[in-house]
Amino acid sequence: MTGGRAQISDVNIGPHHLAGILDAPEGATAIVIFAHGSGSGRNSPRNNQVAAGLREAGFATLLLDLLSEQEDRNRGNVFDIGLLASRLAEASDWVRARPEFATLPVGYFGASTGAAAALVAAAERQNVGAVVSRGGRPDLAGEALRAVTAPTLLIVGGADLPVIPLNRAAFAALSCEKDLVIVPRASHLFEEPGALEEVIEHAKRWFRRFLSSPLTGTCDERIFADRREAGRRLVPTLIKFKNDNPVVLALPRGGVPVAFEVAQALNAPLDVVLVRKIGAPGHQELGLGAVVDGPKPQVVMNDEIVRAIEPGAGYLKAETSRQLAEIERRRRLYRDSEPPVDIAGRTVIVIDDGIATGGTMRAVLKALSRAGARRLVLAVPVAPTETLVSLKAEADDIICLMTPESFFAVGMHYRDFNQISDREVVELLRRAKGNGGRA
Repeated sequence: MTGGRAQISDVNIGPHHLAGILDAPEGATAIVIFAHGSGSGRNSPRNNQVAAGLREAGFATLLLDLLSEQEDRNRGNVFDIGLLASRLAEASDWVRARPEFATLPVGYFGASTGAAAALVAAAERQNVGAVVSRGGRPDLAGEALRAVTAPTLLIVGGADLPVIPLNRAAFAALSCEKDLVIVPRASHLFEEPGALEEVIEHAKRWFRRFLSSPLTGTCDERIFADRREAGRRLVPTLIKFKNDNPVVLALPRGGVPVAFEVAQALNAPLDVVLVRKIGAPGHQELGLGAVVDGPKPQVVMNDEIVRAIEPGAGYLKAETSRQLAEIERRRRLYRDSEPPVDIAGRTVIVIDDGIATGGTMRAVLKALSRAGARRLVLAVPVAPTETLVSLKAEADDIICLMTPESFFAVGMHYRDFNQISDREVVELLRRAKGNGGRA
């Protein structure tokens, strides 16, 4: 978009004269259309807050009422996903017809039932650049989910327990580029302090990644292109350990591409440290502790959280057994029955793609220390300062390239944060072994 700032309030959009608010910052490189949920519209305070955050990131925004006042009185219309999707399509056509927006990529941001409408509209129109759902009901899109090609991000509150499985089911049905983010302790409306701000950061990351134009993209040293590039940027900080006969251990799966680059540069063996979180009952994202693989697998518990949750000995025993079974599966898959690298008396460099709260990493470092590592070096591309401080007692050296003041999630600091598959992990471990790999 060129020219000055365009701002139009109470516009009438399309043949049904939908009421909307259009706001476009100067130089906007894409436009995001909001599909509101049941009983909500263009004046939704939460979606207006999200829209303001997106405009700060350089996106134009269009908030609109998908139903007229009379239509909104009929509760059946509120849950008529096909009707809502058709109105969203009308808004898209209206945007495309305006010369100042004709060439801009279009994204959808949906909340509640609006998320399903956004996905149905995206399935019917292959020119939608990306979709973000906040506390949505994407499951209501039904069979349309399989036809969605637009990269889709589903954001759910960690305390929104009824909606989490619905989003997981929708996530499984999607075959496009996708991600599912659960915001810890957030409720359905994300009213908790900092929760909506985290939604905004996730949405900005997703839209920057998929709605950016090659002509307008810039190189930002605060953002890693992908995990491999993050590993290469870690190398200069770790090269001093090359003559210490180090072992490089990665937390799978995201840490493996990062660690591969480091292991290659240091000519060091690469292995994985297999660890599984022990989640709280009905809230798997909340870690009670972790199981760390080894000759004798170690269970490291967060006693403070265990005392607060009181999960019961039976639950802890069953959950620990379940995670040990998953570790055994990964051990067979990743190592092909070979023993792990012997770390006793050696410098061990532990790598992940980033750290948020540090609970799992703390368990890993404690377990490796007990296993006899001579020197423990923790190396990550990005983490919050307070987390690194909390881990200081667990490692001899901590190396982190970026400690953002506002930290919401690791993936926000990568342009490409695709999920890593088991196949990719196996292939990188195989290549590392072929190049001197696991000694």
